Amino acid sequence: MKTAVVICPGRGTYTKTELGVLGRHFADKGLLANFDARRAALGQETLSALDGASSYSVSRHTRGDNASALIYAATLADFRAISGVKVVAVTGNSMGWYSALACAGALTAEGGFEVVNTMGTLMQERLIGGQLIYPFVDENWQPDPARKAELLALVARIDAPGQRLALSIDLGGMLVLAGEDAGLKAFEAAVPVVQGRFPMRLANHAAFHTHLQAPVAEAGRARLAPGLFGQPNLPLIDGRGHIWWPDATDTQALWDYTLGHQVVESYDFSRAIAHAAREFAPDLFIVTGPGTTLGGAVAQSLILADWRGMRSKSDFQRLQESAPLLVSMGMEAQRHLVTKGD
Repeated sequence: MKTAVVICPGRGTYTKTELGVLGRHFADKGLLANFDARRAALGQETLSALDGASSYSVSRHTRGDNASALIYAATLADFRAISGVKVVAVTGNSMGWYSALACAGALTAEGGFEVVNTMGTLMQERLIGGQLIYPFVDENWQPDPARKAELLALVARIDAPGQRLALSIDLGGMLVLAGEDAGLKAFEAAVPVVQGRFPMRLANHAAFHTHLQAPVAEAGRARLAPGLFGQPNLPLIDGRGHIWWPDATDTQALWDYTLGHQVVESYDFSRAIAHAAREFAPDLFIVTGPGTTLGGAVAQSLILADWRGMRSKSDFQRLQESAPLLVSMGMEAQRHLVTKGD
C-alpha cells in the first residue's frame, strides 16, 4: 500500500468552480446538518445554502466567516474519502492548519469546525490589513534564493509605523506578504509586474500571520478552550516544520501554538512540505479539495527541497507523468487515484 502525506488547503481555494462541492462530496449528511445548525444559531448563512447557491459571489463566498467554514468542510469530506493509501502525516497551509488538526484527530470534526468558524468570523469582523502574492521563481519554477533575499530586504525597508509589511506565508516559489494598505501599496509600486498578474491582491484577506493579528489571537484564545485539543492520531506538521507526534503531544502547547504563533508569526509552508518529505518519504502527497491552486506551491516546495533531484517545473512534470507523486483531489481526473468514488 502506498504511503501519503495529506495537505489541507487554506483560504482562497473555494472559488466559482467549487460551487456545489459539498453537495457532491460531503457524504456525512448528519455532520453537515450539525455544521449548518451551529451557523444558523449564530445568525450565519448555512454551508448548505452557500454551497447550493445558484451563482458564486466574491463578496459572499470569500468572506472570512463563510470561506473558512466552506473550505474546512470540503477538506474534511475529502480526507474522509481517501481510500487505498496509508496516510502517514498531515499538514496544511495557513487556515489549512485548523483542518489538519481535525483530519489528524487532534480536534474532533465538531471541534475543528468551532475553531475554524470562530477564527474566520473574528478575522472577518476585524479585517485588519490585507495580503498580496508575488513570485520569486520564474515560470519554470527554478529556485532563485538571491531574488527571494532581495524581495525580503525590500519588505524590511518598507515596513514602518503606518505602513506595516511582513512575510505572511513562505509558499513554495511565492511570497505571500501581509500588512497595512500603505505597506502593500509601497511594495506594489516598487516591483515590476511579472507573469501578467503579480503582484496580486487577495480579496477579503486580512494581514494573516503577522503581529497585526494580535487582537484576533487574543479573542480566539478567550473563546476557544484548551480542552478542545487532544492527542493527534497522526503526526501533524505545523507552519514551522515542527512535528506533533501521537501520544507525545503537549495539548496545552498545541492550543498555544494554534492560537498564538500560528496567528501572529509567518507561516513557513515550504518548510512544512520539506520536513514532510524528508521525515516521512511518502509515495504520494495528496492535496485535498476544495480547489486545485495549492498543487503548484507543493511542487515548488519539493523543488526547493531538492526532493528526488527535482530542480524545475519540467523535472516535476516528467516525474509526475511517469509515476504521479502529487494527487490533487480537486481534480476529478486525479481524485479517483485515492478514493473509491463518491
